[in-house]
Amino acid sequence: MSGEPRVGTAMKIAFLASEAVPFVKSGGLADVAGALPKAMAARGHEVIVILPKYQMINSEHWRLEPFINPLGVWMGDGEEWCSTTTCPVGNVRYYFIESNKYFDRHGIYHDAEFEDYRDNARRFGFFTRAALQLCRDSGFAADIIHAHDWQTALAPAYLKVWHWDDPVIGRAASVLTIHNIAHQGKYDRADYEHLGLHWHNFTADRFEDFGGINMLKGGIYFADMVTTVSPTYADETRGEVGGNGLGEVLCNKGDRYWGILNGADYDHWDPAIDPLIPRQYRPRAKTGKRICKRALQERLGLEPAADIPLIGVVGRFVDQKGFDLLAESIEWIIGSMRVQIAILGAGEKELEWTFGPLPGRHPGRIGSYIGYNEELAHWIEAGADFLLMPSRFEPCGLNQLYSLKYGTLPIVRATGGLNDTVIQYDERTGEGTGFKFLLPTAQAVYDTVGWAVSTYYDRPKHMKKMIAAAMAEDFSWNRSAAAYEHAYAKAIEIRRSGA
Repeated sequence: MSGEPRVGTAMKIAFLASEAVPFVKSGGLADVAGALPKAMAARGHEVIVILPKYQMINSEHWRLEPFINPLGVWMGDGEEWCSTTTCPVGNVRYYFIESNKYFDRHGIYHDAEFEDYRDNARRFGFFTRAALQLCRDSGFAADIIHAHDWQTALAPAYLKVWHWDDPVIGRAASVLTIHNIAHQGKYDRADYEHLGLHWHNFTADRFEDFGGINMLKGGIYFADMVTTVSPTYADETRGEVGGNGLGEVLCNKGDRYWGILNGADYDHWDPAIDPLIPRQYRPRAKTGKRICKRALQERLGLEPAADIPLIGVVGRFVDQKGFDLLAESIEWIIGSMRVQIAILGAGEKELEWTFGPLPGRHPGRIGSYIGYNEELAHWIEAGADFLLMPSRFEPCGLNQLYSLKYGTLPIVRATGGLNDTVIQYDERTGEGTGFKFLLPTAQAVYDTVGWAVSTYYDRPKHMKKMIAAAMAEDFSWNRSAAAYEHAYAKAIEIRRSGA
């Protein structure tokens, strides 16, 4: 249609997310919700981001200013009230939905005992409706409402159930991005009426799931376009296993479901400018990386030897990440290879209890830090020779993108975004940017680590060639933002055709 936004035309885009850096983060969603809006604004679009105002977001630190107060939000059979605040970060304006009832709590999604808040469906249903109301009351006539994961997956439904003819946001097209399909927002049907989605939408192809609510499922149904964070993950999630019960729902979207690879924020992850690492370095000047390796060895109590390969491990100790496979194989690796391992992470207590004592049993060979330390994460990316990511599934993954930029070759399972971003080493030619394995087993981890270690010792020219190729890769957000522009244009075409 004439007069509609096209690729290359400035759009008005509202991002709805439950977390975003630099304000609040529990996982990769926050990185994307912080970086993608910035990239879209840099490409000339008018971008806003709407977040819940959690207890941990300090109003004074961020100089939050009052916006629309009060803001009325219709939920169930009554109206609820909240306040809103705002601040700019670069070319992006952020808005915050403030509600003591829903967000003045210790955690984002769960309490200190890691138990999900029982009213999460109502919390994020309220947030999503409030975010759309903010757009409406402020006059932000968005071309695109971009929702993320189950927490804001109701936005496409609300647009079509409540705002189809609204003069401000009624023409907005919806895009829903799935960051991890294992988390779907499944809650008791007792909350459904409060969400205000009408009982005729409580069906097996929309919101109903074994008698309860599935917020992501309904969002997929109503969204004009659905994306996920890598092409391989899009393929995997269409299957019965990879889709976690939603494979058929995604297949039904047809060409309205795309895999768009996440980008890396090189403003924060680039060894040439990284302020957190011991010495900055560039691809053709590797002295800095050697200094970073020595500093990392000293910090974690490892033998300060330049000629021993150092494998880094950074991540959450959960089943998805496959660190139980490393726990099963790590003693075998240390017992049969001349190698060092630096571990940073936290999560399942059994894995914490496994990895925590290892430096005492293998002094100089294994270093571990149980918890999270942003500076140490940067040190490991800069100082290690390899980064191990043995994930059972990985929608996109970001650490392997950082590793490539730092000349730290990834050792990964060929799944999701790991498969899309790491080029398998060719032992005949020295081509490639890392080492990949297929089976999620301890044996496969051991064998592939052994392959990487033997390459380090026996084929140093290949190592040098691979490191140069890895550091030359470009996974900047600008490339990903261009792909999202195409998704937005298609969503607008679908929305305005009434399809």
